[in-house]
Amino acid sequence: MSDRLTDTQRTEGLEPLLHSGWNMVEGRDAIRKTFGFRSFVEAFGWMTRCALWAEKWNHHPEWFNVYGRVDVTLSTHDADGLTERDLRLARKMDSLAE
Repeated sequence: MSDRLTDTQRTEGLEPLLHSGWNMVEGRDAIRKTFGFRSFVEAFGWMTRCALWAEKWNHHPEWFNVYGRVDVTLSTHDADGLTERDLRLARKMDSLAE
């Protein structure tokens, strides 16, 4: 089981993500971001690359895809909130979208 973020981890880890387009989910300890791509194939390719990392790290996102848009929500279910695993996957998703 993963531990929820401490106040220090939350401040230091979330700040750069919030500046890169991630947002806190109202009523839930989770973050969300919408990624935009030029086509369905580009979006699905990105999702596939993310899925390989998610599987490797055993941490799977909640996501929804329509054409070139992918809405992602991250939270660690067994911790009932944000953990370092969410921050790491968010950073990886951002880097893969560049």
